[in-house]
Order: sequence, then C-alpha cells, then structure tokens
Amino acid sequence: MAALVLGGAAACKQDESSGGSEAGKVCDLKIGFFGALSGGDAGLVTPGKQAADLAVKQYNAEHADCKVSIQPYDSQGKPEVASGLANGAASDQKVIGIVGPAFSGESETANPIFQQAGLPIITQSATRPSLADNGWAIFHRGVGNDFSQGPAAATYIKGLNPSKVYVVDDQSAYGAGLSDEVKKALGSLVVGSDKATDNQQDFSAIVTKVTSSGATALFYGGYTEEASPFLKQLRAAGWKGTFVGGDGIYDANMLSVTGNADIEGAVATCPCAPATTAKGTFVEDFKKEYNADPGVYADVAYDLTKIFLEAIGEGKTTRAEVQEFLKSYNKPGSATGVTYKWDEKGELDPTQVRVWAYVAKNGQWVPDKEIPKA
Repeated sequence: MAALVLGGAAACKQDESSGGSEAGKVCDLKIGFFGALSGGDAGLVTPGKQAADLAVKQYNAEHADCKVSIQPYDSQGKPEVASGLANGAASDQKVIGIVGPAFSGESETANPIFQQAGLPIITQSATRPSLADNGWAIFHRGVGNDFSQGPAAATYIKGLNPSKVYVVDDQSAYGAGLSDEVKKALGSLVVGSDKATDNQQDFSAIVTKVTSSGATALFYGGYTEEASPFLKQLRAAGWKGTFVGGDGIYDANMLSVTGNADIEGAVATCPCAPATTAKGTFVEDFKKEYNADPGVYADVAYDLTKIFLEAIGEGKTTRAEVQEFLKSYNKPGSATGVTYKWDEKGELDPTQVRVWAYVAKNGQWVPDKEIPKA
C-alpha cells in the first residue's frame, strides 16, 4: 500500500472521470536546461534556452492534457556553481533529461553527478573532447568536438595567409583544449602563446607581446567576457591583424560590448551551421515567438529538446527509459537536419559534424563559409 501511495504521489493522473486508457498517465515531467543564463557569457546560451522553451510550448499545445515544462539551471557558466545545481536536478525525479550543460568546465563538475543519478544529458555546445572519455553512460553531444573545430579553425587561419600567428586562451576546460588543437594544426606558424584568466580586464602585458611578435592573426580560445576587452585593447594598441575565436565568442554580446569599430572583421568558428537558415518552420516560429532571429545553437537546442519530448510522447517517463531511448536514436532533427545518432561514448556520428566560420560585419555575425573537414 505504501508503494502504491508513493507511486500515486509521483505521478500527475488525469481525472478518472474522463475514462479511457489515458487515466494514470505520468504528467508534469521536466526537461532541465543547464547553462549560463545570466552573466557575461549568457549570450551563448540564451538563444538555446529560448528555442527549448519554444519546443516545449509547441509540444504542450498538442498535449494540453499532460504537459511538460522546462526547468532552468543557471550556472552562470561557472564550474563552482554547477555542482549545487546538478545535485538539485539529480534529486528532482520529475527531471528526466538535461539539455546541457552548455560549457565544458561546468560539464566536468556536473556530469559525474548526473551519471550517479542516471540522468541523461545532451549538450548542445560543450566541445571538450575528453568529456566523452570518462565512461559517463548518460553523456551525449549534439555537435562536433574540438578535434573537429580546432583543425577547422586552423585551416581557416591558414587561408588568411598570415606570416605569423599568436594564440591565447583563458585556461578554461573549453578554451585551453580548443587552443591546443589549433596550435597543433598550425604548427610552425605559431610564434607565441599566452594565458588569460577568468574575469581578467587588463590585457596590457599580453597585448604588448602580440604587437611585438609580428603576428598578423591571433586565435583566442575562451569566452566573450574576456575576449571583448582583450580585442578592444589590441585595437587601441594599433594591432591590425585578424582576430579569430571559437564558438565561445560567437554571440550577440561580443558584437555589442566590443563595438563595431573594434569587432569589424573578427571571425568566430563554430561546430554549428547558421541557425537563421535552419530547416522547416523553425526560423519562422522563432521569429514569431521572440521577434528576433534565432542565435547561436538555437536550432541545435530546439532539436535536442524535441528528442526528449519525443521520448516522453512515446511513454518514456523514467530516466532509465529515456536513456535507453537515446541509445538507439537515429533520426534527423527538424531544424538542423543533422541526424542524431551517438556512439558508445556519446559522440555524434562524424559524418554529421559541420564547422562554420562567421565574420563580424556591420554589427552582425555574417556566415562566411563552411570549413572543409581536416
């Protein structure tokens, strides 16, 4: 009897008077969305959260009798915040899947907790390759990792015909890992490298090294919060080279905070196609909902949320059932067109990985080209 009482409390049951086989359906399930929803790097994550909200709103419109909700977990992009949030998600049995964590550093902290809780995750943007090497059965990545983005960024930089390249990273799990891959691929073109720190605002020492190195291109591995003041100080010092960053700078804040004069001509690489050219009705639906074009990773997050919703729609109402559902998943996303199929480590099928370059022009990130795979 106690078990029956607990089971009833854990589920939202439809009104018995409605009759039919639908009585007893588990409702009020949650999909977690984990990432920097506030702070200097929120521009990388907010479009994905908006897209996840849109996917759930559309689902609920068709399932008004048994709705799903998005549970946000605002990590601010900080690993030290992630553990408490992950424990909170793990303890809430209504949360049957997580879109995220968005960043690699917070993933290293949160994913062991999700693994212990058997809570499946699909990250839309955490690209550090080693995340797939920890034996986390719950781990799935919805984009390519830095083994694809790093060499692609280097290929793009080589296409600029630079005489020398300088490389700087922010020492984060994401920034350092991506920069290492870029340096490997650039080889002797790299004339120097340096390290920034979290929340650093004075880059004068690094700026001096860059300007005196003769580098005509620079790769920055890290996020907007530090990349923006760094680029502004480089320009103020008279450096005219091409500033290239990874997807950590591919957000609206990098444009607005840096300003048109300094950001013009900067390049961001991303293991994502332009969300503004997504398939189906996604772009139209997003613009109607938010009166804005979809931003970075919005189409990816939309598809990943819909995968969890599809599992719920098929009656998968426990974490174990959702995890099993993901193991055999093999379908294209309605927005990205990417076929989501994962190997035993949670990595996306390599044939589905794409890397694009975006150039800052007139205050906008403009798609430049898809970079050939190395």
